[in-house]
Amino acid sequence: MTQPALSQPIPSQTATAIRKSAVARYLQLAALFRRRIETNEWPVDSRIPTVEELAKECGVANMTIRQALSLLEQEGLIERFRAKGTFVRMNNRRDLWCQVQTDWNGLLMARADASIEVLSSEPGAMPTDFPPGLADLAPSYLHLRRRHSREGQAFLLADVFIDERLAARIAPADYTAKTSMRLIADLPGLKIVNAQQVLTIGSADPEVAALLGVSLGDPIAYVQRTAVAEDGTIALLANGIYRGDMVRIDIKLT
Repeated sequence: MTQPALSQPIPSQTATAIRKSAVARYLQLAALFRRRIETNEWPVDSRIPTVEELAKECGVANMTIRQALSLLEQEGLIERFRAKGTFVRMNNRRDLWCQVQTDWNGLLMARADASIEVLSSEPGAMPTDFPPGLADLAPSYLHLRRRHSREGQAFLLADVFIDERLAARIAPADYTAKTSMRLIADLPGLKIVNAQQVLTIGSADPEVAALLGVSLGDPIAYVQRTAVAEDGTIALLANGIYRGDMVRIDIKLT
């Protein structure tokens, strides 16, 4: 039995924001429609509004709506039938969420069922983006670019800088098995005296979009993690980029 189309008007200010944003309208709309599926506003097996209804609701041309829906169709989230309409077929984003931990023990835990791929390795490197005034830099670093995935879907791209004096003591196999903080936390005799994490929100540039499988301009979360050794140098610096649609932060307030 065909279910009735679901529709909820967008506030006028949202439609205005879509028109004013520098991001392509079909990308904005794809993100909006994807969110409706993720939050179950458009449940699996339900028929979504027609192209004409969505175009009127969002104040855009029919072609723009078709472009946005094509992206969702490529992701397997919807399926379109001639004369029948467009139906939601999948909603698996919640299973791919990656929780950004907010304490030391949490940072040592690897994401369940996640795989880590080393995209590049560069010895003798020096980071250029690090917290000013926190600690001194080590003489040189091993720079690893790693990509974390689950069920074939990338969710994190990370540039990890490890003091080369410490990197020499890390087993190569650990680079594809451990979180960045775990790499140094497991080293005998190394004492971490300070660690911090900073999170900011941004949008995907062409390189990040390609490596994480997102669209240009999609939201991402930048997470910088720094660990300072007892000698006052930065033992590890990790600059991570998470897909915005797969990250969650839980903070206990009491």
